[in-house]
Amino acid sequence: MARLQLRNLEKTYGNTFKAVHGINLDVEEGEFMVLVGPSGCAKSTTLRMIAGLENITGGEVRIGNRVVNALPPAKRGIAMVFQNYALYPHMKVRSNLSFGLRIQNVPKAEISAATEEVARILEIEPLLDRLPKELSGGQAQRVALGRALIKKPEVFLFDEPLSNLDAKLRASMRVRITDLHRRLKQEGKPATVVYVTHDQTEAMTMGDRICVMKEGRIMQVADPKTLYMRPANLFVAGFIGSPEMNLMEGRVEDTSDPVFSIGGQSVRLGRELSARLSLSSATNATVGIRPQHFEVAGPGDESGLSGRVTHVEFMGHEVYLYVDLGDARVIAVVNAEAYEAMDMSSDVVRLRPNAASVHVFDTVSGENISLERCAA
Repeated sequence: MARLQLRNLEKTYGNTFKAVHGINLDVEEGEFMVLVGPSGCAKSTTLRMIAGLENITGGEVRIGNRVVNALPPAKRGIAMVFQNYALYPHMKVRSNLSFGLRIQNVPKAEISAATEEVARILEIEPLLDRLPKELSGGQAQRVALGRALIKKPEVFLFDEPLSNLDAKLRASMRVRITDLHRRLKQEGKPATVVYVTHDQTEAMTMGDRICVMKEGRIMQVADPKTLYMRPANLFVAGFIGSPEMNLMEGRVEDTSDPVFSIGGQSVRLGRELSARLSLSSATNATVGIRPQHFEVAGPGDESGLSGRVTHVEFMGHEVYLYVDLGDARVIAVVNAEAYEAMDMSSDVVRLRPNAASVHVFDTVSGENISLERCAA
């Protein structure tokens, strides 16, 4: 395995449209890096430039100690798993797995041993004599994974490999892929992985680190917990987390004991926020509060923001409350048992933010201005 480095990587189509804007990224040896972002953010374009399937307009792709810009895909030491599996339909699973080794003229005994080993690891031994048309989606994806694994590449590249599977199978394959990555590392054969997805659940559950992209630019690179607890900007805050973070535009005053005003209401954000708030005076700002970080005030408690519940979603162990605050609509997530104990004879509730988890963003630049000394 090898370290992957992107240096000032650019992609321009024609003379007008710039898809990738000089990004820099280091993927350490044995690391599972996820590129995530909405459709059109150039994550797949970036992956294809790493693979050699897209020409590089500017910058460098370095795998190990080599700059690979001018090398064809077969010479880069990579293996790619595609969204549509890309299996040869006329070949049985055994031949699909071994094809890459056969064209390299690897001895038959080595090919046979490698095929059996990969089939064992992926638990597809019973499938070796089947054609691709006789496989389920999950089985076909495991064969595609095995075809990459058998080549023992320096870097594995995954391009939205689970998007064609149903929700249950996607969850199963997420676990299977991450278990395989962990097992290879434990066996002293660490796999360097770059995994592209638009699904933040895949990103948060699979990645050692996550690179969040928007319009061909990197917004933040961090481990899942840091992205969730310390988003660098409004885009990351709104993209990471389900339900997404509540973002409310208003005014922050009295920075020694911050008060947030919105729609004629005010709520204290907590003195601890002032220690990490890079703000010297009252200003218009966007306050971010995750749905899980609201508390519903009890009877007689006049603290927090008053709003009207417009919709309730029962999700099993928790309940989503959609609350209209006048100038903003927010979501609060409460425990199902706590919801049952609430007095809902009126549709009016008061929401109190968990002060330690409040974020303040500059409305113009979008930067998180409440990260100083913020606990991760």
